[in-house]
Amino acid sequence: MCGRFTLRASREAIAEQFSLLEVPPISPRYNIAPRQPVGIVRSRGSGQIPEAVSSSGEEVATPIARVPDREFVFARWGLIPAWAEDPAIGDRLINARAETVASKPAFRRAFRYRRCLIPADGFYEWRQEGRRKQPYFFRLPGDELFAFAGLWESWEGPDHSYLESCTIITTDANEQVRPFHDRMPVILTRDQYERWLNPSESRPERLMQLLQPFEGAKLEVLPVGTWVNNPSFDDPRCIAPVEKKGLFG
Repeated sequence: MCGRFTLRASREAIAEQFSLLEVPPISPRYNIAPRQPVGIVRSRGSGQIPEAVSSSGEEVATPIARVPDREFVFARWGLIPAWAEDPAIGDRLINARAETVASKPAFRRAFRYRRCLIPADGFYEWRQEGRRKQPYFFRLPGDELFAFAGLWESWEGPDHSYLESCTIITTDANEQVRPFHDRMPVILTRDQYERWLNPSESRPERLMQLLQPFEGAKLEVLPVGTWVNNPSFDDPRCIAPVEKKGLFG
């Protein structure tokens, strides 16, 4: 799973990486946790549904045209399906399994029509070591910016206000993450962004090709202190490495 991550990059770096015209003011984040606002990148054309949809959910109209421009917006982490009566359901939907995302009722509509990128530059996992759980920080060499594959939704409350929310898609862990957890977030490479965001692409078989364990640059794994255990603590100390004798052999 993925329950904490970081986004410390500058607005300029985010705009360049994701081909954005503008990025709203943001502060470095060292401990992004569920229920908090998360920056997402989506196509301005996403979220639209074909005019005619059969009772089985199949399109019977011409697919919507591809809209190439992108926007950076904030969404609550923990997806709230449009049909949900209680937004608290989002607390249980911070992750979506790649294996079932196309069929699970909570995610299948968002998977077809409301996909997004979730910018990040690191994530955390915990491993039981003796009597305590030791947090580890995963990042790309050079603190390179990357993107999780995500979904977003818009939920209308009883007062007719709207709340946008999101989830991170997970897949089987690769060999680097497996010693710490059996799942990992789907990390997309830059050449995959356009296909994932393309609102005209709704064929599950083509999208599923992207939801694989990460095989790009080798992830760096660093043991860090327990500051990150507190979701309200958001400080550079969260990513500060700690010494662990014999950790890497």
